[in-house]
Amino acid sequence: MNAQYKRDFLRAGALACQVLSYGKTLIKKGASYNAIIAKVRQKIIELGGRPAFPPQIALSQVAAHFLPAPGEEIILSDELVKLDVGVCYNGAIGDSATTVDLSGKHQGLIESAESALLAAEQSIQVGQKVSDIGRIIETTIASYGYKPIKNLSGHGLGPNKIHTSPNIPNYEDKSTAIIRPGMTFAIEPFATTGKGSVYEAGNPMIFSFARDRPLSSKSAHALLEKIKAFQGLPFAIHDLLEASSPLLETKFILAELLHAGIIIGYPPLVEEGHGMVAQAENSVLVDEKGEVFVTTRLDK
Repeated sequence: MNAQYKRDFLRAGALACQVLSYGKTLIKKGASYNAIIAKVRQKIIELGGRPAFPPQIALSQVAAHFLPAPGEEIILSDELVKLDVGVCYNGAIGDSATTVDLSGKHQGLIESAESALLAAEQSIQVGQKVSDIGRIIETTIASYGYKPIKNLSGHGLGPNKIHTSPNIPNYEDKSTAIIRPGMTFAIEPFATTGKGSVYEAGNPMIFSFARDRPLSSKSAHALLEKIKAFQGLPFAIHDLLEASSPLLETKFILAELLHAGIIIGYPPLVEEGHGMVAQAENSVLVDEKGEVFVTTRLDK
């Protein structure tokens, strides 16, 4: 890890923290989903960053990867609202998430995820097995009477890469990976009242570039160039429409690119038992001396 990347990562985390705090104030009964997302995106840009992935809100039993279809609106009422925000600054990424309960019924579930996140953060040290982090998360969530979602996890953060090694499990798995100096990663507990796993449901609205392959269509080539401008970071179909591409044509081309393996789609992730889901997430940097920096903690 060079000194510039460390500075950029700390800056990205500080910006993500500001954006998440701002976004949390927008989550109220009667608020527009699309208006919240638009304001969060604008705040990222105003602060000098760019979205590391499309800002998104997952509701109640949906854990992640949800955006309304273009033209669809959702007005918040009594949902369990998870706001997930990523800020990219000079390639470094701050990734953070929080949960707001608009029903008044699920504060214990939120506390279980937040407490698991804090306990995991406080345990971080060089040489620690990531499976030990998973054990701490699982044990903390279970102490509240809930389950961690085992097929979701924290993840490494690299330059212009939102998901890389190491994988940070939400339960004690068999991983032998350890925390090393120079690592940057996100810890991301998901707690649920359900079965403790998620499945993909519905059509993806979020995508990322995977690899180049031959294309015969000029329109597909043109859209692919717009996609490459995201530098490998995830994007939403909405981002492409902002570039004035017609919706039906864009959907058709995205389907072509998906079929060819040029892009990857990320459908919404729904809890298997349709249990409520709470999420908490912060980004961590371990420098060359082994000092730990939790860059996105709201109450630091």
